[in-house]
Amino acid sequence: MSTDFKLQSTFPGLAAVNSATETGASDIALVQAAQNGDRSAFGKLYARYSRLVHGILLSKVPHAAVEDLVQDVFLQALPRLNSLRDVSRFGGWLAAIARNRAIDFHRQSRRADEFDEQIHEGDKQPHAAHRVDQSEAHQILEAIRSLPNTYRETLILRLVEGMTGPEIAARTGLTHGSVRVNLHRGMQQLRELLGRKTGASDSQTWSTPT
Repeated sequence: MSTDFKLQSTFPGLAAVNSATETGASDIALVQAAQNGDRSAFGKLYARYSRLVHGILLSKVPHAAVEDLVQDVFLQALPRLNSLRDVSRFGGWLAAIARNRAIDFHRQSRRADEFDEQIHEGDKQPHAAHRVDQSEAHQILEAIRSLPNTYRETLILRLVEGMTGPEIAARTGLTHGSVRVNLHRGMQQLRELLGRKTGASDSQTWSTPT
């Protein structure tokens, strides 16, 4: 299994929307403008924060559901924006909405699964949507998703969404030190997990992303 973690091209998500760091107005100015009804300001916030939301959701829900849920998160955030008193905490506030949306998704999915089982009680054939994709990128993604939540989110934001360590810190509100620790420990656990799965931990070299 390759160790370079080229996941961005496999799971591009919304990274193409904002692959370059946005410049111009500060986040605080944009949030304040959006609170005053400036839709273009909210659009700029979407461009800056869509990778964050996409990464958080990708760490918690099936890949096929992520794109729609990203839209849901921003649609939920817009009418609630005036409730945000400390505009400097927009990133953390938005991340919390994304995590809650993921929880809601799983609750709804469980209810739908229970209903489906009642209707198709005798049908034991797995649905095509639930087949496991055995590609290398999906194996790595699933391994990341099995890690503790803190490491899972940070690794996906770095490896899949292509965010830098300082960018992750700025968007999530975490300290730079916390992001470095999460990446380092997460990579350690990831390489151990993949090493056990492949039986090749002694023959591969892994590096911690910065």
